Amino acid sequence: MAAVFYSPNNAIPLSLLPPRPFNLHSLFTCTSGLTTTKKIKCKHKPSLFLQNPSKSHLVQPLLTPQQFKDSNVSVDSDTNCIDYANLLRISVRCGDVELTKIIHSSLVKFEEEDGYLKNALIAAYIKLGCLNLAERVFDSLTSPDVVSYTAIISAFAKSNREREAFELFLEMRDLGIEPNEFTFVAILTACIRSLNLELGCQVHGLVIRLGYSSYTYVVNALMGLYSKCGLLEFVVLLFNAMPQRDIVSWNTVIACMVEQSMYDRAFEMYSELRRNECLIADHFTLSMLLAASSRCLAVREGQELHRHALKSGLHGNLSVNNALIGFYTKCGTLKNVVDVFERMPVKDVFSWTEMIVAYMEFGHVDLAMEIFNSMPERNSVSYNALLAGFSQNHEGFKALALFCRMLEGGMELTDFTLTSVLNACGSMMKRKISEQIHAFILKCGLKINDHIETSLVDMCTRCGRMDDAEKIFDDLPLDRDNSIALTSMICAYARNGQPEEAISLFLVRHSEKSLVVDEVALATILGVCGTLGILKLGEQIHCYAWKHGLMSDTGVGNAMISMYSKCGEIQSAVKTFEAMPTHDLVSWNGLLTSYVLHRQGDGALDTWAKMERLGVDPDSITCVLVISAYRHTSTNLVDCCQKFFSSMQSSYNVNPTSEHYAGFVGVLGYWGLLEEAEKIISAIPFEPKASVWHALLDGCRLHVNSIIGKRAMKNILSIVPQDPSTFILKSNLYSASGRWQCSELVRAEMREKGIRKIPGRSWIIFGNKVHSFFARDKLHSQSKDIYSGLQILILECLKAGYVPDTSLVLHEVEEYQKKDFLFYHSAKLCVTFGLLMTKPGKPVRVMKNVLLCGDCHSFFKYVSVVTKRDIHVRDASGFHHFVNGKCSCRDNWC
Repeated sequence: MAAVFYSPNNAIPLSLLPPRPFNLHSLFTCTSGLTTTKKIKCKHKPSLFLQNPSKSHLVQPLLTPQQFKDSNVSVDSDTNCIDYANLLRISVRCGDVELTKIIHSSLVKFEEEDGYLKNALIAAYIKLGCLNLAERVFDSLTSPDVVSYTAIISAFAKSNREREAFELFLEMRDLGIEPNEFTFVAILTACIRSLNLELGCQVHGLVIRLGYSSYTYVVNALMGLYSKCGLLEFVVLLFNAMPQRDIVSWNTVIACMVEQSMYDRAFEMYSELRRNECLIADHFTLSMLLAASSRCLAVREGQELHRHALKSGLHGNLSVNNALIGFYTKCGTLKNVVDVFERMPVKDVFSWTEMIVAYMEFGHVDLAMEIFNSMPERNSVSYNALLAGFSQNHEGFKALALFCRMLEGGMELTDFTLTSVLNACGSMMKRKISEQIHAFILKCGLKINDHIETSLVDMCTRCGRMDDAEKIFDDLPLDRDNSIALTSMICAYARNGQPEEAISLFLVRHSEKSLVVDEVALATILGVCGTLGILKLGEQIHCYAWKHGLMSDTGVGNAMISMYSKCGEIQSAVKTFEAMPTHDLVSWNGLLTSYVLHRQGDGALDTWAKMERLGVDPDSITCVLVISAYRHTSTNLVDCCQKFFSSMQSSYNVNPTSEHYAGFVGVLGYWGLLEEAEKIISAIPFEPKASVWHALLDGCRLHVNSIIGKRAMKNILSIVPQDPSTFILKSNLYSASGRWQCSELVRAEMREKGIRKIPGRSWIIFGNKVHSFFARDKLHSQSKDIYSGLQILILECLKAGYVPDTSLVLHEVEEYQKKDFLFYHSAKLCVTFGLLMTKPGKPVRVMKNVLLCGDCHSFFKYVSVVTKRDIHVRDASGFHHFVNGKCSCRDNWC
């Protein structure tokens, strides 16, 4: 990126060529178009350049390039070479290659080679885009000098011919021609474009040896090289040692910091630049820093940059306005984006494309399509932006329709195009369509790279084709870096409820050194650690992230917060949040989730108050979490919850959904306001989901209100009659009322329709393994010891006052059989295993995929007393911390 800052304009400008004497009255031989057709010799010969009496320091052309060509002017040998140079300037200014060729043909007739004019001719051809002609002139030189070599080296460097530039530079050195400052800029440009750090370092040594290390242009080029190679410390050292800096110097070091995601340091450098009275930030400075602001969600910094643009007159600059659109897309409102766009004096295709991205980012698909249709011109980037927006907004069919349109129009299919359409197919979750797109890519022989393979794996996993995904992954060659595809596969296992497979794949490939653990891989595996509750591995990954400087990534920090909170370490989650350099809304939501998960409502509300003070706008998820926090406060704050719920739309532009109503009904039910909760449901302006009635039913269970509970159950059964949980609820209702035959008929219907209840499962991490248990499970290798230990534990708890609650057993069996059902629940087996295998005094951490039953809850309170051990159980409602016969949920959970 930084290479453009210091590159000379189209090789060596003619103005930099050595000055020659200027003779206004040049001698020309005219064959037509002038006053005579004969060869004349007089005191004042006609010249193509006449002195302007009013402005004696200017030289103006008498003839236009076309008039000159039409006049058949020929030039005799005594014509002043400066006139040729001026003619070459005219040809370049007018973009006239033919005029340059005419001048070239005249110069060929000279008996003696004029290096000055040949260099001017090389520069003219390069500026006109005729590098092949410039090469011919260069090859014809008998004694090329440093200007000749520099011009061609610079042209090669900018034409993706870096190797030839290197060879020419070495040839020049072999001939003993000493490079100048422009030569160094040219060869360093080639090093930057080819990322040739080794040669660049050698050039750096030559710069020091020849005494050019004080030249600003040269040092800027060196900083550009080290910046491109990610060597920020070298960039800073060079910058600090510069005797004189220009705005390009500042832009180079700031750009390097932005590329290295060191946004705070970049903003500090900008502040230092502002204090420099001799330099003013230009459009490139603002564009870079606005991009940095959008990446790290630095709202205040971005707004300050916008104010600076307005004050300094850069608000009309195209690149600054495009950067402002990108900034407000990430850190502002749609109104901010539209205001910037409508006030732009000039718009390019990138401006219109940025608006498509903005509308898609805010979920306004129709407005994005309107912008696309009204664009004065479109390119492949515009089409790809619209395609990616469809995919992002789960408009799979629209994405496919646009893709077909692109194919019919013969547009080039880039990696971005293919990954977008594959992601769109994945979001549709249609197996057949995914197979057709997959077959199209294979049939057309399109080049498949890491990004496309990753998208293929992702699409297959989302469309129920895990076998195909594994086959694609297994077929990848082992001799190349497959980190992206490997990360995608780990994500797929985690997303499809196979966390053990995800962990296993991660550990195997990491031990083989075949996985480059980047931010995405870390965030994914941390999520799996949180799901399974593997605290030890999560802590090791935390150390790895610190060691490799990955903690500055917001996504990694967010995943770390979630991992610690799901593993029961809320204090570690809070410390991680506080140590993060920047926070986005996901960070704040993660911290709120941690408090809610651990039933610490007061902590969640304190966090929400801090968010308000800092001006962090909530989203729909934030509002759900804040409402849920009122269930776990130390005092009844229902009125505050009611006030917040009522102000969501007016204060935060968040429309209440079923999730918000379910949360609010849950709060009312938790505090015993069941009738008020039922009234709230009846006043919902839309058809509520079953989750709202489930929230009311949970409140009825807590406060034993069977009348309202029956009405809630009736509504649940009518809304989702075919849901597995509905069948279970119906069966349990029949069983609770003693209608065993009806209960069995419901279960028979479930079997007939292939509907299965999610089995209750409990697990514990021990010896770097996941030990899973189901009810009355005897598959564990140590099941005999576990059952013996559990029987002893039950006897001790019975002595301490534990009474089995057989009313929870909804099976038509004898009383003693009901106790057997209760005693060997998966959670009891899992906790017993933990007590047997862990050291005395250490807490036992158990995870459960469904709600903890009432009898297990009561049992674990007694276990914590008789064993003098803390028992931590995470179920579907959150954490239960059993300590000395008490639970952190205060015996109210659902």
